[in-house]
Amino acid sequence: MRAIRVAPAALLGAALCALTAPAASATVLTGGTSTSFTPAITPSTVAPGGQVTLGAVGCTSDATAFSGVFDTITIPRGRSATATVDRDARRGAVYAVTFRCGTATKTANLTVTSAPATSSTTSSTVTPSGVLGGLGGSVDTPDPTEIAAGSALVAVAAAGAFLALRKRRTGRLH
Repeated sequence: MRAIRVAPAALLGAALCALTAPAASATVLTGGTSTSFTPAITPSTVAPGGQVTLGAVGCTSDATAFSGVFDTITIPRGRSATATVDRDARRGAVYAVTFRCGTATKTANLTVTSAPATSSTTSSTVTPSGVLGGLGGSVDTPDPTEIAAGSALVAVAAAGAFLALRKRRTGRLH
């Protein structure tokens, strides 16, 4: 008798899971890569011969980045890669850096400083200051389908808990 009352809640949960399955399988059908990724260049302004860190936040496969001022760089999934800007890069110029994640392509700008790099004749001592932590790929654009599915599952769980507690409470009073 109790199984009959639990069955509708189980069926509702299974239906909600089935509704979210098409969104998950669409990624697999398009080559298994996410098309919603964010290119990252740090720092976005660099002197000729300087290094930049490149990332493709949200890319679910290895990405590539290329520009006229450095060789093509492979960015491992969930990580970043370092590129060295050519020493003969034109000062004051803005270069487009193209990021490719699967079939998706996005562009970000890299500015080469117009002032020449100053060299210091005095030596400096670098004092360790601890770990420089970043976001580590944890930031991505929210997917409305996942938000709706998660909210629905939370609502179903809350309703099920409410009904279970209510049933338990009314059973003890009689």
